[in-house]
Amino acid sequence: MRAISANGVTLHVQTGGNPAGAPVLFANSLGTDLRLWDALIALLPPDLRLIRYDMRGHGLSGCPDGPYTMDDLTADAEALIETLELGAVTFVGLSIGGMVGQSLAARRPDLVRALVLSNTAARMGDAASWDARIAAITADGLASMADAILDRWFAPRFRATPEADLWGAMLARTPQTGYLGCCAAIANADLTDATQALRLPTLAIAGSDDGASPADLVAATAALVPGAAFHVIDGTGHLPCVEDPAAYAAILTPFLKEHANV
Repeated sequence: MRAISANGVTLHVQTGGNPAGAPVLFANSLGTDLRLWDALIALLPPDLRLIRYDMRGHGLSGCPDGPYTMDDLTADAEALIETLELGAVTFVGLSIGGMVGQSLAARRPDLVRALVLSNTAARMGDAASWDARIAAITADGLASMADAILDRWFAPRFRATPEADLWGAMLARTPQTGYLGCCAAIANADLTDATQALRLPTLAIAGSDDGASPADLVAATAALVPGAAFHVIDGTGHLPCVEDPAAYAAILTPFLKEHANV
């Protein structure tokens, strides 16, 4: 466990694998923290340097007053990479983490050698739907929407397991200020123009039962990047690295081996 001061925010960072290996940076989704990647990390090649961080307003990272912008979140990742002197990374982002990856690759192509877009899109929902969520949570609290959020996160099989309740507990412990701050960042972000200008190795991963970023939406974003690969993991929802980490690793590992050392 390590604390990094980046872009004026204290970010909680964990590293694993080979400290001298090619760096792979993982960015979490809305309402989770770096534990999102726990089951996956153990299945990845040990010769890579694997870095995870809690996005601002999540986990153990700082939670400045919101709302946040996608530029704020992108600047956090940019500063983290530079503070840790990682050089060009393979960026793996899920949901809002994938939006940060798209934004960073467009803004600082020198810092991103390859991009993994998991359960994400260039535009996720519209401002009206996010504003409605923000208003509902502001009025009734994040716990009031927990069941509906978990239903969008998980396929029915996993949703019925006790493990799903643990992710509900993680969601409930997310600072409301941080959650709403990131909701605002998503609401106001349309990365379509920036993403269709990207020219780097890109892998997109979707879950067949994702209620938050359906597979068709992920596929449409992948299609913006020439040569991007696209895979769907059957029987999983918005967090396939949680529901089926072995299937996720089987897709991710060849991409990392091919591009991490480019």
